[in-house]
Amino acid sequence: MSAYKMGNLRIVDLTKYLDPATESRRCHLYRFNTGGPIPDFHTIMDLTSHLGTHCECPYHHDDNWPDVSGLPLTSFMGRGIYCVLEDAGPNSYITARMLDRALGDRVREGDVLILDSEYKLPPFTEKTNGPEDKRLFVNGETAQWMVDHKVKCVGFGDGVSIENCNEDVKPFHDICMAENITFLEVLKNLEELKEETFFISFAPLYIKGLDSCPVRVYAIEGLAEFAGQAYRCGVGRDCISR
Repeated sequence: MSAYKMGNLRIVDLTKYLDPATESRRCHLYRFNTGGPIPDFHTIMDLTSHLGTHCECPYHHDDNWPDVSGLPLTSFMGRGIYCVLEDAGPNSYITARMLDRALGDRVREGDVLILDSEYKLPPFTEKTNGPEDKRLFVNGETAQWMVDHKVKCVGFGDGVSIENCNEDVKPFHDICMAENITFLEVLKNLEELKEETFFISFAPLYIKGLDSCPVRVYAIEGLAEFAGQAYRCGVGRDCISR
């Protein structure tokens, strides 16, 4: 179950479910009893910082940029916008023109922008960059648009490739992260969203020296200050929030 009701609010879990028995990235749990006859179980977690749905911070790309603990808590929550780029061909680059056309003036300073397309393929698998991989690409131009529009975080659905090649990935990271823009990778259940504007939260563990962290990401639909009005977005469908 990924969507829940809480009074007038609707909560959507956007996190990948992790099973240590099947996860390809480092994920080991060691459970032990510290209490003897009175059970007091603890668990040692042996995890990579880029496990499952995770938030990448600037320290991921430069030793002199902020780690998880160096960013304020407000960096990891705020107004979220889900944008499906429906007018792009397979393996297209996400250009400034494409983003302008799809988003118009919807993006505000401090937003969390989640990009997606119809060409969905789970990231970081044996099919990555293979013949079945038709996902859209990011590059330096994509990153500069994020900087110019002062977003605080960029997230990715399964329709956007974040591991295409070094010539694309490096400038995208460097340009965004130099401005303390974080990334949300391996988001799931985006099809469960009923609104395109919502409150989103994805706070990582508060640990000094951590470059990135697995997070529990959720969207809250129905909060008045994060809701919007229906309008025509120009990509062939009615969008919900502005």
